[in-house]
Amino acid sequence: MLTIGVNYDTGLRYDGRSTRERFDAAEVRHDLRVIADELHAPAVRVSGNDPDRLVPAGEAALAAGLDLWFSPVPMDLEPDEFIAFLTDCGRRAETLRQSGRGEVVLVLGCELSVFCKGFVPGETSGERLALMADPATWTDPAKLTQLQAGLARWGDVQQQLAAAARGVFGGRITYAAGLWEDVNWDLFDIVSVDAYRDAANATTFADELAGRKKWGKPVVATEFGCCAYRGAAGRGGTGWMIVNRSVDPPAIDGAFERREEEQVEYLFELVEEFDRIELAAAFWFSFAGFALPHRPDDPEHDFDLSSYGLVAVDDDGHWEPKPVFAALGRLNESRS
Repeated sequence: MLTIGVNYDTGLRYDGRSTRERFDAAEVRHDLRVIADELHAPAVRVSGNDPDRLVPAGEAALAAGLDLWFSPVPMDLEPDEFIAFLTDCGRRAETLRQSGRGEVVLVLGCELSVFCKGFVPGETSGERLALMADPATWTDPAKLTQLQAGLARWGDVQQQLAAAARGVFGGRITYAAGLWEDVNWDLFDIVSVDAYRDAANATTFADELAGRKKWGKPVVATEFGCCAYRGAAGRGGTGWMIVNRSVDPPAIDGAFERREEEQVEYLFELVEEFDRIELAAAFWFSFAGFALPHRPDDPEHDFDLSSYGLVAVDDDGHWEPKPVFAALGRLNESRS
C-alpha cells in the first residue's frame, strides 16, 4: 500500500534569499516528532543545501522513528561542484545509516537540470525556472533545440553522480526528478519524481507516472502538493509563483482568494491516483513554508498563499495547522 511521507525544509539558499533563515535544533526536533506522532508519517524527506543543518535534522528524524530520505539540494553549481557536494553529503548520510535506527535513503539532488548550471540556459535558478515555465520555450524551435541539448548533457552527468555516491554510501540511492527530465533509472534503486498535477498535464499525469514502472523498481513521488488559494490546484508545481519579488518589499502579485480546502481536495485526489497506479510512496510538499508568513490582515503580504505548507507560520516562527494537516494525519492513521 502507498505510504505518505512529508517533505521537511532545513533551508535552501538561492538567488540571494533563504527558504529558512532561523534554524533552531529544539524546534526541528519538535517538528519531526509532530510529523511522526500527529501526522503518522512513516518517512520524512529532509532537504536543504546546508549539510550542517541536514545532519541534525536527519538525526532528529531517526530519533522520532521515521525513515529518512536524506535530500541535499545543490543550487547554482556546475556539475563538478555539485557532484563533490553530493558526495560529501553521501558520506554524512552513511554515518546516519550506520546508526541502524531506521532506513536512510540518499536523494542525490532535486531537478538538477534547472537548479544547477550547465543544462538549461540562465545564470540563476530563477532565470532557468522562468524559461521552463514560459510556454514560448516549448513552441520556439530554436529555444527548444537549445533546451533539449542541455537536458541531454544532464543525462551524461548522471552516471558520474551515481558512481560517486555508491563509493561512499551503502544504502539505496535515488534522485528527485522533474517530470520533464530523462533519467537513466538503471543507475538508481528507486524511481523518484516530483509529481505535481496541474491543468496542463491533468489528462496525462497518471499515465506518465505509471509509465515509470517499466524500470521494474519502486516508483515514488518525492513531492506533491498545492497552495491554499482558489485555483492553486490547477497551477500545481508553479502555484508558488504569485509573489512579485521585483518590488520592495515583495508582494502578492494579484488578488487571490484564500481557500485552504484546495489542499485537502488535492491531497485526496492525488492519493487516489497514486493508489490506482500503485506507487510505492509519496511525500507531501511541504511541512511548512518557513519564510512565507501568514498575515491574515494584510492580503498583499500574506505570503502563506504561496506556501505548500501543512501548517501556516507567523512572523515569529510559530505555526498553526491548516485543514490539510488533520486530513493527512487521518489518512495516514487509516493506513497504518
